[in-house]
Amino acid sequence: MARQTKVPMPTLERLATYLRHLNEMEAAGAETISSAEMEEATGIHAAQFRKDLSYFGEFGRPGIGYNVYDLQKRIAKILKVEKEQPVILVGAGNLGSALVGYQGLRHHNFHIVAVFDNNYNKIGRQLWDLEILDVNRLREVNEEMQAEIAILTVPAPAAQSVTDQLVKAGTKVILNFAPTVIRVPENVVVRNVCFIQELAVLSYHLSGERT
Repeated sequence: MARQTKVPMPTLERLATYLRHLNEMEAAGAETISSAEMEEATGIHAAQFRKDLSYFGEFGRPGIGYNVYDLQKRIAKILKVEKEQPVILVGAGNLGSALVGYQGLRHHNFHIVAVFDNNYNKIGRQLWDLEILDVNRLREVNEEMQAEIAILTVPAPAAQSVTDQLVKAGTKVILNFAPTVIRVPENVVVRNVCFIQELAVLSYHLSGERT
């Protein structure tokens, strides 16, 4: 079988945007959507929408548009969220605690199944419906959980050592909130989320200059 053309990361990001809107449309009872309607709803140009879908085959029918349910299911399958994905989280601080309690993750088929920390004052305590576990049990616990997705919300100095443990525990993708660069093997994918960086970029766009 020929290897699939590598899909650009921005395309995958836009697919997630399309899927979120399709979820909303299905909940509202909509049956079809056109590329123009997708542009109006998401701000992503209709031609870009069609190009993004073209990486994965034929979609829609000329003059009719796209069936909301079918398109939603196909994009969910492309992004591998057609069924629930188990997620482990390391770092039971304020941000980690908020993410564990965020019900929107379950709505989009991401289920945090275990939370870890290295603070003995937290280990053993209840966080929402989960017990905070010792980070040194990562590999042991994930042998049962089989989670390949991890969320990292630890302080920068601890990020690399925890990342190494996550890789050994079988993690394949990591969403990194730690304000530092983490190094992983080639077969592991990292997405970095830095609030300060995003705020700095937004700050650049403020009108006028302060003296």
